[in-house]
Amino acid sequence: MLDRDGFRPNVGIILLNQRNQVFWGKRIRTHSWQFPQGGIDRGETPEQAMIRELHEEVGLHPEHVSIVARTRDWLRYEVPDRYIRRDARGHYKGQKQIWFLLKLLGHDWDLNLRATDHPEFDAWRWNDYWVPLDAVVEFKRGVYETALTELSRYLPRNEPRNRFLRHGHRGPDTGHGVLGGIQNGMGVELPPGATFEPDPGV
Repeated sequence: MLDRDGFRPNVGIILLNQRNQVFWGKRIRTHSWQFPQGGIDRGETPEQAMIRELHEEVGLHPEHVSIVARTRDWLRYEVPDRYIRRDARGHYKGQKQIWFLLKLLGHDWDLNLRATDHPEFDAWRWNDYWVPLDAVVEFKRGVYETALTELSRYLPRNEPRNRFLRHGHRGPDTGHGVLGGIQNGMGVELPPGATFEPDPGV
């Protein structure tokens, strides 16, 4: 389902834990990291699509989260031709997204990357709110920056309001490891493709 300009309606999800860290997922069989996102089906509202995608991509149900905020307008990015199927070139241009900021009410162990037969992620971690944009595929970075900046006003006042991690400039270390290797809360690197196993006592 495309609009008249060739953009597919889509939702993006920024999921916060109790420490205002965000769910950060590694796309399956790639080295790219991103937030959960997915298309809006015909007849769905953005909120209905968000709830469906939340379960499909991270295994959560509505009772596991609360909606903190959403972006006011559509945010758009264009997809380079090399990422577009040949039969869609000339028609499909990219995505237009409504972004939701959610608060996790459940526990880490409620997340499930294998909730469906077509998983989007093969690993995940909690990351500082201002995610490292260099780990995001290049054509999505502008939308990520806009969404995070707009929604940051709904974070507690003690959260820095603009601290993107670019080109090796990092914010405070949270003790959860660095990107480039998946590390658990003890700072031990996990095997490639492994999923972060949170400590139930945290």
